[in-house]
Amino acid sequence: MIETLQSYASGTLLLLGCFFMLTGAVGVLRFPDFYSRMHAAGITDTLSTLLIISGLMLTAGWSLALFKLALIMLFIFFTSPTASHALARSAQLSALRLPQIPAEPAAPQVSSSSTRADRSSDAEPEAADSTRV
Repeated sequence: MIETLQSYASGTLLLLGCFFMLTGAVGVLRFPDFYSRMHAAGITDTLSTLLIISGLMLTAGWSLALFKLALIMLFIFFTSPTASHALARSAQLSALRLPQIPAEPAAPQVSSSSTRADRSSDAEPEAADSTRV
C-alpha cells in the first residue's frame, strides 16, 4: 500500500517537473525580451529540477543515492538563483539595460485649511504693498 502511494507521489513529482521544464522552454522561446526569457529559465530551472529530484528521491529510498540527490538539490537550490541574479546584473550593466520609465509629474499638494489661512494672510500684505505704488 505505501509502496503504491510512494510510486504515485514519485510519478506525480516527476510529471510536474517535466511539465514545468517544458513550459519554461516554451517561455524561453516565446517571451519577447532578454529579462523575460531569463526569468522563465531561472524559475523553471529551479522549480522543475527540485521537483524531478524530489521524485527521484522518493524512488531511491533510504540509500546513498538519496544522500547524493539531496546534495545535488541543495547545490541547485543555492546556485541557480545566484546565477540568474549574476546574469541579470551583468546584463543591466551592459547594453541590455532595462528602459527607464519616465517619472510621473508630481501631483499638486492638497493644502489644509490652516495653511490656506496662512497663505491668504501672507498674500494680503503683498497685495496691499502693490497698491501703494
